[in-house]
Amino acid sequence: MANTRIDYKANATRRRNRFAYLTGIFGLILITFSYYFYQVFFTPNVETKGRPTYVTVRRGESAKTVLDSLDASGVIVDKLSLHFVARLMKYDQLVKPGRYELKDGYTNRQLINDLRTGSHRLPLRLTFQNIRLRQDLAQKLAATIDASPGRFDSLLSSPQYTKSLGFDTTSILTMFIPNTYELAWNTSADNLMQRMKKEYEKFWTPARDAKRQAMGLSRAEVSTLASIVEAEQQQHADERPRVAGVYLNRLKRGMKLQADPTVVYANHDFTIKRVLNVHLTKDSPYNTYKYAGLPPGPINLPSIASIEAVLNPESHQYLYFCAKEDFSGYHAFARNEQEHLVNARRYQAALSRAGIMK
Repeated sequence: MANTRIDYKANATRRRNRFAYLTGIFGLILITFSYYFYQVFFTPNVETKGRPTYVTVRRGESAKTVLDSLDASGVIVDKLSLHFVARLMKYDQLVKPGRYELKDGYTNRQLINDLRTGSHRLPLRLTFQNIRLRQDLAQKLAATIDASPGRFDSLLSSPQYTKSLGFDTTSILTMFIPNTYELAWNTSADNLMQRMKKEYEKFWTPARDAKRQAMGLSRAEVSTLASIVEAEQQQHADERPRVAGVYLNRLKRGMKLQADPTVVYANHDFTIKRVLNVHLTKDSPYNTYKYAGLPPGPINLPSIASIEAVLNPESHQYLYFCAKEDFSGYHAFARNEQEHLVNARRYQAALSRAGIMK
């Protein structure tokens, strides 16, 4: 009996020791996992180093696509932990389109929560730059609000729709005044067009309308001329009023504008650096060497500075200009053809020396 009691006590002791050991192991594992969970959820995992960083989530994008974009941003410290938290928070079930800022010091929990709720989505910013063709504009607008380029192209090319806004399919581009506009993410294609119409009317103040009326120009004609001025002088805005004055002088005298940028546009070859006689033969209403007056529409979306240059032109007697031979981006102006030919020969010679043949 005594031996039985001793064996029982020994077994009980071993069981207690084993339980204590297992409890200790379990506790250690629990502490380790708790610490890991705390780390992956609450430790800062975004490091921008002061560089503004954004991620755009398009409609229909999967959680994997978004996480890949976050990985590619270069500001996620521990990518594996971010993916782990995204799975635990079931991000794949609630992907909200929008534009988000990746804030320095953000934890995984904060970042995924923002992406799931969309509560801190930034407004869309629409800007226009280097837009020449209707198709370019359609692509730009569609990319901004995540709509179909075809939808915008159909609106811009519809005689009925453009007429409802007060334009035709050619002049509709003048409705878009280059600026930075903030838009909501749920903006539809039609709502965006209506917004641009409102901004257009806001831009054309009574003071601006009075100036262009005194010049005998419509709003569309001002923008069309401004697009030529912009194409002629892209580097130095301070010279644009003088360039505008040249073209206005030619219009008053019934002279053809003979603007090289319109020839480039007519040929739809924007790689042309030197306009040659072969380019001048292009039969197009945009070829101002062949046809007098303004072309039927703008050859780009002119900046506000270029529109203002047309509305506030420099008063002078110049009728010609060509680029200076020093390639400074400025122009040599002339009052008559003889002076102009001298300037032009200097510039042509400089082009040849530089090896620019076309």
